[in-house]
Amino acid sequence: MKDKATGKSYAKIIWFGEHSVVYGQPAIAIPIYSVDVTATLKKIPSGQEIHCRYFDGPISEMADNLRGVKTLTNHLISLFGAQDLSFDLNIESKLPSERGMGSSAATAIAIVRAFFGFFEVNLTRIQLLKLADIEEKITHGNPSGLDSATASSNMPIWFVKNEINEQIDFNLPTSSLVIADSGIKGKTSEAVSLIHDNIVDEPETAKPLIEELGKIAVSAKDALATTDDERLGKLMNQSQRDLAQLGVSNQTLDTFCRVACDNRALGAKLTGSGLGGCVIALAKNQSDAQQISTALRSAGATQTWIQSFKNYQFSTGEAHDNLVR
Repeated sequence: MKDKATGKSYAKIIWFGEHSVVYGQPAIAIPIYSVDVTATLKKIPSGQEIHCRYFDGPISEMADNLRGVKTLTNHLISLFGAQDLSFDLNIESKLPSERGMGSSAATAIAIVRAFFGFFEVNLTRIQLLKLADIEEKITHGNPSGLDSATASSNMPIWFVKNEINEQIDFNLPTSSLVIADSGIKGKTSEAVSLIHDNIVDEPETAKPLIEELGKIAVSAKDALATTDDERLGKLMNQSQRDLAQLGVSNQTLDTFCRVACDNRALGAKLTGSGLGGCVIALAKNQSDAQQISTALRSAGATQTWIQSFKNYQFSTGEAHDNLVR
């Protein structure tokens, strides 16, 4: 057992396949290293305390809005027989909530990594995702697992609900992704219901769009494998048109996409549920990424991040989680 240990995780962005993934189509999601969560667990003289942006105090007094974190933490305390251990759990997050970036999953991943690091126990990826799911089931009811899989990954995730959850290799050494926060909370339940109603009421229009979004994801996987960022940009624009036609974009997101493309983006689209949240734009190089970021902030983005792809790592057959510090 250590005196102190830290676990880290990352924001997730759905690059391709939002909404269509609900209907069995594939999706590609990526971890965003520049937007992270850090959980630090350390011994203290007495008590079991937790500190985060929503709560400061004893774990036993956490409110119901943090029931997922409380339940996960208590499960880990029992798992390691640490009921009598005095500790402080500090969670620092750069993720905005309700923006489709996987805040709850990233928090859960960081907490699990901190506990396993503290008790110096190896943590497999399968164990990590199973434990994170304790929190996610409370927070989201019936999570697909995409958020946790991506928040814990070193590489993009190729995901088909209830079928495939695997890391995929790619090489984009000079490209970057610009993420812009619209400042509008995403409306996940409203957007999901809207898509469902469209499929029921106008299946001749909605179903082909869902299928096309799945085909776009397949094409994007091929473009990633062949380092074809120009094609990726075109696929992003096509995806945005389909999502807008399905009704989950809005004027702000449409404007951000247009501004990005007017400022050298190869392509741009909303990410996540839509009706708010974030827009992502693909830049050819770092200079273009800076120009896109500045233009989006001038257009009203409350925050922007730039994610370079050059430091992404991948190791086939990775057995153990490698982000426990």
